[in-house]
Amino acid sequence: MRPLRALGLAGLCLPACALAAPVIVAEKQPLNLHAIGMFFVFVLGTLAITWWAARQTRSTADFYTAGGGISGFQNGLAIAGDYMSAATLLGLSSLVFAKGYDGFIYTVAFFVGWPLITFLMAERLRNLGRFTFADIVSYRLDQSRIRTFAAFGSLTVVCCYLVVQMVGAGQLIKLLFGLDYPVAVVVVGVLMLVYVIFGGMIATTWVQIIKAVLLLAGGTALALMAMSRFGFSYETLAAHAIDSHAIGKAIMGPGSMLADPLNAASMSLGLAFGIAGLPHILMRFFTVPNAKEARKSVFYATGFIGFFFLVVVTLGYSAIVIVGTDPQYFVGGDLKGALIGGGNMVAMHLAKAVGGNLFLGFLSATAFATILAVVAGLALAGASAISHDLYATVLKKGRVSEREEMRVTRIATIGLGLVAIGLGILFEKQNVAFLVGLTFGVAASTNFPVLIMAMYWRDLTTRGALWGGCAGLVSALLLVILSPAVWVTVLGNAKAIFPYDHPALFSMPLAFLVIVVVSKLDRSARAERERAAFDDQFVRAQTGLGAAAASAH
Repeated sequence: MRPLRALGLAGLCLPACALAAPVIVAEKQPLNLHAIGMFFVFVLGTLAITWWAARQTRSTADFYTAGGGISGFQNGLAIAGDYMSAATLLGLSSLVFAKGYDGFIYTVAFFVGWPLITFLMAERLRNLGRFTFADIVSYRLDQSRIRTFAAFGSLTVVCCYLVVQMVGAGQLIKLLFGLDYPVAVVVVGVLMLVYVIFGGMIATTWVQIIKAVLLLAGGTALALMAMSRFGFSYETLAAHAIDSHAIGKAIMGPGSMLADPLNAASMSLGLAFGIAGLPHILMRFFTVPNAKEARKSVFYATGFIGFFFLVVVTLGYSAIVIVGTDPQYFVGGDLKGALIGGGNMVAMHLAKAVGGNLFLGFLSATAFATILAVVAGLALAGASAISHDLYATVLKKGRVSEREEMRVTRIATIGLGLVAIGLGILFEKQNVAFLVGLTFGVAASTNFPVLIMAMYWRDLTTRGALWGGCAGLVSALLLVILSPAVWVTVLGNAKAIFPYDHPALFSMPLAFLVIVVVSKLDRSARAERERAAFDDQFVRAQTGLGAAAASAH
């Protein structure tokens, strides 16, 4: 069998960036009435939440951060919802189905960044920031230049991730709901605009919480139903998986995906540190009332995410036996051929095999809700970068009313929504898997180095942050373009100039090096004032003194 031969949802699947397989667009299937019914139940429910949230949203603090009134447990669920995208359920389970142990290693790389956020960043993020991570980076540096850089870095990450999610949503709905691809993309875009424009962060947070509960419940139920076939014994499951897979015992050990240690290290660095640079994840720490709740948020999120990753690995191995040996799930009934709907539909086929059409409908609607919630969070992060960082702070120098800033936020959201819909339709038949690698690579090389140095290093200067951040951004973009994922697969060249699929091993250290060298060489009067201001920042980061007052303004 040749799993992942067809990547109908390559744009949705995070692991696909490692495989860089060409996209085979999923064909429309007959209407899935169960999925459509549950889809409408979810949409109507979330629209009711948006209506309620719109009545609670009276200020910019409400719109951007839900007024800081979300508890640690609620925010932990929302963070988990932001991170547990459909790529986790569909992509990682498909990768374990195809690669076995390599897929498990991939899930670990996604997970190890959370302790970093827990112990190094969560409390300082809440104490130093107001609405966006640019508030932290620019705390003692030049407001205009740093916020402009941070806004463009955030928008780059947001736009890359938006395209991935929109293409994934279009392909999923085309496959399962029987809609034309452009119609599916427009539906996702319109619903996202409604959630963000009217409900802001309050609506987005509660949509994420509901979606996280549905995803955890659905994934757990599917794993339990699948494991019942093996007497709830992992030993029995492993034995059957080895017997059923074409490569036998090799699925229980590292294989071709980790054959090159440099590529594996670069991938791991990008996934681990990219988390700490994703704008829509960082915004979540400003929705809680204090640093203690911020730390609780990460604690709960880490537990939910870690549990769900173990569930996903279980689904992948179960599918090897249940789906991989059943001809009805393969094109033409050929077990050596492609899965119907593409390689990323393994979890959906497993849901049908063990739970029938009703459970398939539930999981399909949950996957769609997952994409919708992530897209809403991304749009809010991008819109806040435009309205709060660029418009209110850089252009208007803080002399802007809350009403005007919220109006600009809503206009920016509409603009981002139209861009996302347009790019989603444009990239329908293109391999956009590289955009996921680019998203994490840019976040790890651009946002993370500047953010962590701003919080911990006294000698950081505006000049060092700008030069280092730009070096990380440009090098990450350039290396992805020259990599096999783009230079060969997308552009059709015979051989890649840069031999690795992931840039972080090279672009992230370059960003840190440039930050340190340029900051050390900067002896300007401004630089000395910025160094002197670190003590005030340090006290606020540790104690939160002044954070409540800043949030109130």
